[in-house]
Amino acid sequence: MKINIYYGGRGLIGDPTLYVIGIMQQVLEELHVTVERYQLCEMKSSITTLPQTMKDADGIILATTVEWYGIGGYMQQFLDACWLYGDKDRIARIYMCPVVMSTTYGEREGKLNLANAWEILGGLPCSGICGYIADYSSFENNEDYKRLIEKKAENLYRCINQKMPSFPASNQAVKQKVSSTKDTDLTPQESEQLSQYAADDGYVQRQKEDIRELTCLFRDKMGEVDEDDESLISLFEQHFTPVPGVHLAFKFTVEEKKAPLFITVNNGNLECTTTPNDRIQADLQLSEENFENIARGRMTFQRAFLVGNMSVKGDFGVTKLLDQIFNFS
Repeated sequence: MKINIYYGGRGLIGDPTLYVIGIMQQVLEELHVTVERYQLCEMKSSITTLPQTMKDADGIILATTVEWYGIGGYMQQFLDACWLYGDKDRIARIYMCPVVMSTTYGEREGKLNLANAWEILGGLPCSGICGYIADYSSFENNEDYKRLIEKKAENLYRCINQKMPSFPASNQAVKQKVSSTKDTDLTPQESEQLSQYAADDGYVQRQKEDIRELTCLFRDKMGEVDEDDESLISLFEQHFTPVPGVHLAFKFTVEEKKAPLFITVNNGNLECTTTPNDRIQADLQLSEENFENIARGRMTFQRAFLVGNMSVKGDFGVTKLLDQIFNFS
């Protein structure tokens, strides 16, 4: 028999949970049980991989300390990893004993949360331990408390050894009917890294820009020009009004279109292309609806910028010149 202990506290001296799981580990080892302990606070970067350690376990102990509110971040992160990456078929055969000791209010709620979480995962919860400890030294020296902990460890051993059944729980019924996790070919480490990148808005925007530019580059190399791009280019060429001494290079994006335009104005010459230009003065973006209002003469470029209908990165003065060189009125 093998039992894993997952400790989700901070590992502080005087943590009553460490005392409890120490006694339980000692009793289980006397019963010839292989016990392996995982200190989540020392394995912050690898918590997402820990569900894999349960594959050869017959039972587990989830132990944490309530220091101010709830079961703590490390334990919650471990349970999240079990939901996302754990083998649900294997978890369904694993007994779990919750241990929650509190130095403040909330030990009963913490124990109930662990039991509910394990049932939702499909596992088998056992009777656990919870208590409020105001004075650690008196708790550690109390023989009655020690005997209670030893009895709980023996009960866990007996429950696993006899493969005690449990009544069906509504938590499991809800999981089977409405809850599911998507299969993924990514490892837990890859998924974790991907989620960090996905939460970075700047990174996501840069990736979108890179994808659009690569799309334009390969499409141009293959001699393909999108019909929407052709109509947009044609629209700018038809309404172009040469202005002497004007030199502009800007990127123009209509959000619903497939690719941005890179427009260069050099005195009386106009060049519109989907090929990226690194020497742009400004990056302009607006919706298709707002661009249609400009194209129909209902709004100017400068007004669209001033009222927030068009975003501009770079030289804001470009918006004034646009109304001069592109006459949509």
